[in-house]
Amino acid sequence: MDDTSDEQEGRRGSKLSAVFSDNSEPPEILDEVLLCQQGKSQPLCAATEPPHSVDSGRGSNGKAARSRSKKGSTNTGATVDLWTLLTQCAQAVANYDQRNANDLLNQIRQHSSPYGDGLQRLAHYFANGLETRLTAGTPSYKPLEVANAADMLKAYKLFVTASPLQRMTNLFTTKTIISLVKNESSVHIIDFGICYGFQWPCLIKRLSLRHGGPPKLRITGIELPQPGFRPAERVEETGRRLGNYCKKFNVPFEYNCLAQKWETIRLEDLKIDRNEITVVSCLYRLKNLPDETVAVNCPRDAVLKLIRRINPNIFFHGIVNGTYNAPFFLTRFREALYHFSSLFDMFEANVLCEDQERVILEKGLFGRDAINVIAGEGAERVERPETYKQWQVRNRRAGFKQIRLDPELVNQSKAMVKREYHKDFVVDEDGKWVLQGWKGRILNAFSAWVPA
Repeated sequence: MDDTSDEQEGRRGSKLSAVFSDNSEPPEILDEVLLCQQGKSQPLCAATEPPHSVDSGRGSNGKAARSRSKKGSTNTGATVDLWTLLTQCAQAVANYDQRNANDLLNQIRQHSSPYGDGLQRLAHYFANGLETRLTAGTPSYKPLEVANAADMLKAYKLFVTASPLQRMTNLFTTKTIISLVKNESSVHIIDFGICYGFQWPCLIKRLSLRHGGPPKLRITGIELPQPGFRPAERVEETGRRLGNYCKKFNVPFEYNCLAQKWETIRLEDLKIDRNEITVVSCLYRLKNLPDETVAVNCPRDAVLKLIRRINPNIFFHGIVNGTYNAPFFLTRFREALYHFSSLFDMFEANVLCEDQERVILEKGLFGRDAINVIAGEGAERVERPETYKQWQVRNRRAGFKQIRLDPELVNQSKAMVKREYHKDFVVDEDGKWVLQGWKGRILNAFSAWVPA
């Protein structure tokens, strides 16, 4: 696979946001990120095109998918239809039928568990969401919590080895940037949602190998503020981590960070230099900005307009392809059930049940998001995805023109998925979008844009 592909931390949209402050973080942390991004069959960060290798055993000949049954097993060997119970419980919650809802919740609780099979795990978190909604509670929405950088790395490794979603994104971004800066002296990457910066080690290494020496790398890392007295702590740590890594590879580096609501950022805050190649990256995070139904001056449109004013050489936009943003609870619940069942099923087919990182990711990412979709309303509901076709309309309206990704890169990514991952992962194209999914359901979409 390629350099780009493994680096991007997907968040999840964010795909892996975490909170930690670990002063004893080992300097090799990004080496480990680099390693887990290289995949099993070929080094992603090699200077030249690596040779193909034998099948890793994870592709079409790999572990067979466990069929997604809507029934959960019980200790007695009987089965219960969790899918139907969840749907009936949602109906009771929507009708304010507390007694019936509680009875159904008790049944679901008996047959669900965060340590069971994929459907039992899904049912556990969906039941938490229904219970929170029933009791008029506020769904907490916080970053994935891990003890330290090493634990965060374990979770990240699991994500990129179990699924190609992150690696593919990294492949596209890194390779495209490398071709953009071929003869340039400086590149400025503005990363909306930089998180831990795990998406950039491969690029740094590749830049260091450029004939004639590396260009100057300038990164502006943008994040939402952390609660507490040090709102920019995490994004500052990211800068120190990337700075140390650039030193190791002798890549000239400058870092600026912003930790604030994205719609409040001004063009002058970004210190644009029109003599530099400017790249904007926003991957799987715009879904968490309020839309028109929450704020009159739509923050997601405001950010897109800011990106247009930046006038970048390229804008990478990755989105979570979700249809569970309906204003009506029952419609939203049913769509969320389909979407999240694919995510839990994906882990069920690719990760051992007892894997502790799987539990951490399912609780801190999939579970957190599902509970927010089910229990949250108004400003409390921060999970508001749109389909790639809806984002296409928004981006065009903001003044962007979509460009086709390099067909060779798309073919490389398809080959990597076929060679190294489960046969039920899907890579497809629709127009100029590259679609990523599981068993026919499109989960993510990736695109590239330029000012119109």
